[in-house]
Amino acid sequence: MTEKNKLIIQYIVLIFASVISVFPLVWMMIAATNRTVDIIAGKLTFGTQLMTNYNNLIANQDIFRGFMNSVKYSVIQTVVSILICSLAGYGFEVFHDKVKDTLMALILMSMMIPFVALMIPLFRMFSSVGLLNSTLGFILPSLSTPFLIMLFRAAARSFPAEMIEAARIDGLNEFGIFFRMFIPTMRSTFAAALTVTFMNAWNNYIWPKVIMQDSKAQTLPMMISNLTSGYFTDYGALMLAVLITTLPTAVLFLALQKNFAEGITGAVK
Repeated sequence: MTEKNKLIIQYIVLIFASVISVFPLVWMMIAATNRTVDIIAGKLTFGTQLMTNYNNLIANQDIFRGFMNSVKYSVIQTVVSILICSLAGYGFEVFHDKVKDTLMALILMSMMIPFVALMIPLFRMFSSVGLLNSTLGFILPSLSTPFLIMLFRAAARSFPAEMIEAARIDGLNEFGIFFRMFIPTMRSTFAAALTVTFMNAWNNYIWPKVIMQDSKAQTLPMMISNLTSGYFTDYGALMLAVLITTLPTAVLFLALQKNFAEGITGAVK
């Protein structure tokens, strides 16, 4: 087989894989413009029911409030979580010793504990201190994650030690080194962490469903679950709600995809 034929086969496989990957998003966009009966029938062309589905959606759920709640919780959790985990990962590597290695191993072992096993004690703890239906109650269990700490520790490992020593000689303190040198140098890692953290916070469903009992504190994923019914489900409104929920994370990922790939692979700029 010639190199040209191999290249053609590779492109065919990649195009096929791309179509399979993109099809669910395209189908969701199509379904948002059709009636329930058309969606069930498998219609694959755009319809004329977009505004009807939108009116049905806002009549059943306060989508604007849910959107603003999702934005507020996700942005706050992303900013605070990245700050905490980046400082932790930087400290674990720059101030390295055997005690920190043991502590890091324990942190990584905590990844094996499923979150559902922690929900009941967390709920009892949070309810006893009045954190139900609060932003702090939403973000607190996810402020520090083993994955992000490990990601930033790996990034700090590739951060030149000579730069740290030179900065210390010039009189820059540790926080100055972190904020003025580490963050700009590792911006790809921060972009990757921002993407992962924001998407996890935005799509989080189980914990908000437990802690957010007030309808005014509900997020978009919670409102989507409210649209399903055992007797009748308006799939047009449901697909439109899913599309509205998906778009912010899709736009964020497309905007940061290059930095995301560099950050995950450990590239340093």
